[in-house]
Amino acid sequence: MNTIKEIKEYAKYLKLSYISNNIDKEVEIAETLKLPASQLVCDLLKKESNLRYENGKISRIRQANLPYKKYLDELNVERLPIDAKEKLNSMKSMDFVKNGQNIILAGNPGTGKTHLAIGLGVEAAMQGFKVRYYTVPTLINTLKELKSQRNLLSIQHQFESIDLIILDELGYISFDKEGAELLFTHLSLRAERKSTIITTNLKFDKWQTIFHDPIMTAAVIDRLTFKSFVVNMNGNSYRLQNN
Repeated sequence: MNTIKEIKEYAKYLKLSYISNNIDKEVEIAETLKLPASQLVCDLLKKESNLRYENGKISRIRQANLPYKKYLDELNVERLPIDAKEKLNSMKSMDFVKNGQNIILAGNPGTGKTHLAIGLGVEAAMQGFKVRYYTVPTLINTLKELKSQRNLLSIQHQFESIDLIILDELGYISFDKEGAELLFTHLSLRAERKSTIITTNLKFDKWQTIFHDPIMTAAVIDRLTFKSFVVNMNGNSYRLQNN
């Protein structure tokens, strides 16, 4: 077996896809430029590392289950509500994820809450954090199904370990007491440990209409807002402006 073929075999075994697919070309370039062997090895490992890093970003974004991909630099910042503009740079730094802080994006429909939440989720995934997106109604249905199957542990582990969970559309559709209790329990698993972004069209004094119980409502608000970014997203609707 010649050396190049042997390198390819080892690279495949070690799952070094860049090296296994490009070793011929890289060796030819190195020979043409008369690069030392150490430089060739260094260049190969650097390109392998870069490929793995880029593939990791793609994989984390895919696993986030976002409804669509929106980068922060695609946001029309000038049309964001004033409070969101003022807090955007702090949120973009991703320090809130590192510190296990939450973000509550609260305001009337059409002001960019979901776009901003998804943009922050994509940025977090690109920076190496594990992200997961749910609409609140979908999450509650999932929790109920898992509870009926006696399999809640599977999602409890996720809520304890995922760096950033995005819960979209809190308050758009009401849910029953069982759903409220399940949501409360799973949000509590993340309190002061992992980050959650919540988008809602309801002011805090209206949250009792969806959680039903005043004590539970107060506990949810207290845990979610502690050391968190509460962003006033009230403003003009993008959709109405574009009609």
